[in-house]
Amino acid sequence: MEWLSAENVVAVGTAVLGIVASGVMVWYERRTPRRKRIGYRVQMDNPIGDDVRLGRANVRVGLFDEVPGMSDATLVLVRVENDGSQGIDRDDYTSPEVHGLTAVFTGRTVRGVSVTQPSDTGHLMDHFTAARGFGYEGNALRIPRVPLNRGDHFKLLVLLSGGDVGGEIRLIGGIRDGEVHPNRSATPDEKPPLFSRAARLITIMLTVSVLTLATIVVTRDGTPPPIGCEQGTLTLTGSTAFAPVLVEVARKYERDCAGASVTVDPHGSTAGVRELAAAGAALRKGSPPVVALSDGPRPSGLTRLSENRVALSVFALVINDDVRLTNLSTKDVRRLYRGEIGNWRQLGGPDLPVKLVSRDANSGTRQVFQRRVLGRGEIANSSVDCEHKDDATAPVIRCELDSTDQVLSTVAALPGAVGYSELNAAERAGGLRTVKLDGDAPSVDAIEHGANAYPYREIEYAYTYGRPPADSLASSFLTYLSRGNGQDVIRTHGHIPCWTPEGLKLCADDT
Repeated sequence: MEWLSAENVVAVGTAVLGIVASGVMVWYERRTPRRKRIGYRVQMDNPIGDDVRLGRANVRVGLFDEVPGMSDATLVLVRVENDGSQGIDRDDYTSPEVHGLTAVFTGRTVRGVSVTQPSDTGHLMDHFTAARGFGYEGNALRIPRVPLNRGDHFKLLVLLSGGDVGGEIRLIGGIRDGEVHPNRSATPDEKPPLFSRAARLITIMLTVSVLTLATIVVTRDGTPPPIGCEQGTLTLTGSTAFAPVLVEVARKYERDCAGASVTVDPHGSTAGVRELAAAGAALRKGSPPVVALSDGPRPSGLTRLSENRVALSVFALVINDDVRLTNLSTKDVRRLYRGEIGNWRQLGGPDLPVKLVSRDANSGTRQVFQRRVLGRGEIANSSVDCEHKDDATAPVIRCELDSTDQVLSTVAALPGAVGYSELNAAERAGGLRTVKLDGDAPSVDAIEHGANAYPYREIEYAYTYGRPPADSLASSFLTYLSRGNGQDVIRTHGHIPCWTPEGLKLCADDT
């Protein structure tokens, strides 16, 4: 790894720049003059009556129990401060009234007020007179135009009645070339923060972000292996369940690699594998530009085909919503597909005849179902339209369809129907539900993290005729699909990529 590569230099430079910018922001916050500002904080809001809503219980003696109107009384301490970097004069207040600010105590009535201030700002008391607007009425307390040097403050201890502890308290008024704003609540002795919450958050986020960027870029083990873009044409055939992944990856490859044309033409896993074998045999020498995807291993006898493990696919048994069952044992599923159960009431469901909606013999989804769940083949086909028996001697209705979409739409439309599908497609369909097998749900996350032993799953294989040359489009596309950008597409379509740490183990164990 080259530590002084251009990429690493840029990353480290970005980190240093970010830290410097953070330091400049802190300096600016503390040193550069800001607009004139008056801030206010509610430092206490306590009940002193015995009928105050939302207040903590308190103990009183003497005057509190004797004076009328004290049953719902509260005491509020408000700190008013110049927290800007410029002094504020009487003329800086923009109120058209004699007074400068108004404190509003929503839902409460002001009964009295006392003004306090630090010992070194006694001159402020001269401004709190009725002639200068100091007074109260209803829920409003009028505050005079008090000049405040930078850092000066005064406090208002207000006696109120009615309303709730914690009710809204606002300071209304304006400052020329400045603002009046609420500050974070604090205890009476707590000092204001050194700089604003926004400045602290921005500084922390910027510093963490740039340091993380530099760490990731410098310490990662190089970049992903290049896909080695190739030009030419390539046909992808086989699994219809995996076709949505192939379509999206093919389009991404064509965008990333100019001059490549990738066609997706699925006909079912078995048909696709046999089509690849026939194309290779006809070529006699070399490997045809064809890749066949199969839900499970190739049929026996096709020894010239080379396999590549791409993903672990999860499938699901689906039933019409009217059946209402959520779990079936593997034993009961096998009885269903042997024709031994003709009505769902035999399994605790509603009084509906069973209708088996299956895939054709070329389907990898069907082959996985037979291999992983049934342990044998399905009974003979007995219906063309999936609703009526063409063979009166058949124990149940069973039909075969050409695609996953046909199975899902048919199961959703026929009361009592049951079928099977790739999980991601089943979860998007309406009018049906997926079924647990032996209590285990069809869940990609649970399988990936070893949380259940759900059986209806299988490795998705990509087959080529022999080993295509390293500089061929087939070889480049397989690398792109299984180890490059195709991994993200595989995952978003509900499959587990075989070349992730979790996928490597799952794809090895599920052979």
